[in-house]
Amino acid sequence: FLIFDILIMKNKGDIMFGNIIKFEKSKIYVENIKKIADTNYIGFHVVFEEPNHKTVGEITEINKDVIGIQLIGEIVDGIFANGVMKKPGMNTIARIIYKSELELILGNQDLSNRSNLLIGSSPIYKDYIITSNINEFFANHFAVIGNTGSGKSCGLSRLIQNVFFTANNNIPINAHMCLFDVYGEYYNTFDEMDKFVGLHFKKYTTEIRFGDANLLTIPAYLLTVDDLAILLGVKDSSQLPILSKSLELVRIFCSNDPKSVDYKNDIIAKTVLDILSSGKNSTQIRDQVISILTTYHTEAINLDSKIRQPGYERTLRQCLNIDDQGKINALALVINFLQTYVKVDLDIDLDENITYTLSDLYYALEFALISEGILTSESAFDKNNILKSRLQSIINSDRNEFFKFDRYMSRAEFVEDFFKTGPHGENVQLVDINLSFIEDSFAKCLTKIFSRVFFEHTTSLQDRGSFPIHIVLEEAHRYVQNDSDINVLGYNIFDRITKEGRKYGTILGFVTQRPNELSKTALSQCSNFVVFRLFYPEDLEIVKGISSNVTDETLEKIKTLKPGMGLVFGTAFKVPLLVKFPLPNPMPISTSIKIDKVWYQ
Repeated sequence: FLIFDILIMKNKGDIMFGNIIKFEKSKIYVENIKKIADTNYIGFHVVFEEPNHKTVGEITEINKDVIGIQLIGEIVDGIFANGVMKKPGMNTIARIIYKSELELILGNQDLSNRSNLLIGSSPIYKDYIITSNINEFFANHFAVIGNTGSGKSCGLSRLIQNVFFTANNNIPINAHMCLFDVYGEYYNTFDEMDKFVGLHFKKYTTEIRFGDANLLTIPAYLLTVDDLAILLGVKDSSQLPILSKSLELVRIFCSNDPKSVDYKNDIIAKTVLDILSSGKNSTQIRDQVISILTTYHTEAINLDSKIRQPGYERTLRQCLNIDDQGKINALALVINFLQTYVKVDLDIDLDENITYTLSDLYYALEFALISEGILTSESAFDKNNILKSRLQSIINSDRNEFFKFDRYMSRAEFVEDFFKTGPHGENVQLVDINLSFIEDSFAKCLTKIFSRVFFEHTTSLQDRGSFPIHIVLEEAHRYVQNDSDINVLGYNIFDRITKEGRKYGTILGFVTQRPNELSKTALSQCSNFVVFRLFYPEDLEIVKGISSNVTDETLEKIKTLKPGMGLVFGTAFKVPLLVKFPLPNPMPISTSIKIDKVWYQ
């Protein structure tokens, strides 16, 4: 079947396309037989048909003499392939594309097939939709790009609603999608999901006073060295061993093993012994030992500990007194006393289900600092003591609430529970995390920490890809940056996920108005793109460099797109296509302010 009024045109003998006039790279100019500059046909696809071969092009310009057609692909044996290997002969006449051929480009029009993902409607072809294979889109990282007010938030909402609200009888019950919602604008956008049997929408908030949603929390005992480095703003990789030692000690100190006390005594004794043998003068030694034992002490080793010798006993503090000769006369007694607490081999039997708080971790950090000799080195102390200060700042603030947990859960149990709801633990397909109540720097930390937890969960599964998790980052340029993580940790979690996560089922979706500020590595690993209106030249250049199919004509389209209109391209699409995204229902809270209503109401 032919589509459009080309049938009427043929009945009147009014043929549109004439002979090929010239070739110019991948563009063909043909004679305009109608001699009318009918720009309504710009964007239509045409076919140059030859025996056993069809070349497909898109009308990009029309004047009264010439029609410009950009070649985009070929149809061979009923299959459309992007790119042109063989150009049509000079005597080949173009025609408007057939319906059966058009579906090869726009996507299958049958939404009853669960493999077909509805993207939006075609602004060029009336009553036609744009679809893609759901695997080719959601099994790959993707990016949604556009300036403020271009329809980016509505487009993302519509795309997600298409997945869940137009599922018919095909319910994606085992989907796990987590949306990091910077402004809280999607908080009520997906409430309708709970009306569908088997579908559930869950909300987490960062406002500790909220009552209608779960407070976003992650147990302190699930934090790794890398998480602590991010949380405490570590800029020097030499500080990582201190954090690693802290995690080792906190598990020991919070265990039920009585040897944990021996471990503390061992650390303190070795630290003080190092000071006593440091070669400093007696006054410096005495003052430093008193300073350390005032802060770090146990029931066995403290300034009031009794040091006995035949006939009398003295406290450890008294043994540090300096005589008229400027010497610590009881130094040997102190050394002998401390050496009794130095253990050559401490074998601690740790419980696997150990829980602890940030306060417990702070206590362990103090011992880690002295066990590494930090307190005996002024330069090391100045560099590493800031870790204590930053951790204490978190403990003394509302941020401490996000790391409290009332029970022990393994990482796997935590992730699975994160995507569960109700008394029967039903699967949650979509989770919204409202980050609007915390500052950007802390939101960035939480986003990285949760993304790492999700990634490590999927990579640990024996059945690879059995628990896919889609992480969608709104305002991604705030978090997915070329920051210092790679210099400190050796990697950036988002870069790692984009490079390694796909095969394990951890998929990233970036939503941004500034692709120029996004990590170049992360963006380069995206396979599919939805681009709304863009103005900034550097952002346009990045879009142009993403795909060889993005031409100068395509960039001009991007600059003039109406709100809600986007350009889609990537592995899920045969060619770059314009898509009209219907308004989502419900809408996100992202519409522009109505000045006339606010000012004059």
